[in-house]
Amino acid sequence: MGVRDLIISGEIRAGSRLSELALVERLGISRTPLRAALARLGEEGLVEAIPSGGYAVRSFSREEVVDAIELRGALEGLALRLAAERGVAPARMGELGRLLEGIDEALRGEVADMDFDRYVDLNAAFHEKLWGLASQTIRRELERVTSLPFASPSAFLDKQANVIEFRRSLYGAQTQHRAMVEAIGLREGSRAEALAREHARLARQNLEFVLDQDRSLIRRVPALSLVVG
Repeated sequence: MGVRDLIISGEIRAGSRLSELALVERLGISRTPLRAALARLGEEGLVEAIPSGGYAVRSFSREEVVDAIELRGALEGLALRLAAERGVAPARMGELGRLLEGIDEALRGEVADMDFDRYVDLNAAFHEKLWGLASQTIRRELERVTSLPFASPSAFLDKQANVIEFRRSLYGAQTQHRAMVEAIGLREGSRAEALAREHARLARQNLEFVLDQDRSLIRRVPALSLVVG
């Protein structure tokens, strides 16, 4: 476990000052790699430098979280549009197809019986393959934005295994996965882009469901304690 994990898991709360000495002892690392990790988290926006020195954990407005999700969707959309317009090698399309088949297997059966852990792993692999269709420039920016809290395709997945409402949304997500791959194969750039943007908004819907409809679920997604407003 690293500093990021301590924050995302809710063990370190928003506004908390990060004590180097306490973190060194807790994580069993020296100050040099710890400082490098804190500086990297500062660049990503998860922590912020404080005037007296050191870092504190940031809190995020709902608007900031929504913007991060929308930015990821815009970048994925651009990646897919360019991939569709430029064409993708059959071997790479085959890799995407095999991942889709694996996700279908994970979702087979009743909602409560799906292989949730396998879905989480395959979903992450699928999106990484999609990013691999993009130029290095776009891929770098995707990796940068998805390092922000809640912006990655798996942002809400690893903490919601027992939330039936979220599980049901995975079937719709898989339908969108297949539509995106189909659009790429048919060289339909605009459609691929629109689908990617819409797909990213599933994360926004999950966020709004928790914050507006059932705040009792916040305890199951500890990172949401970073969100204010």
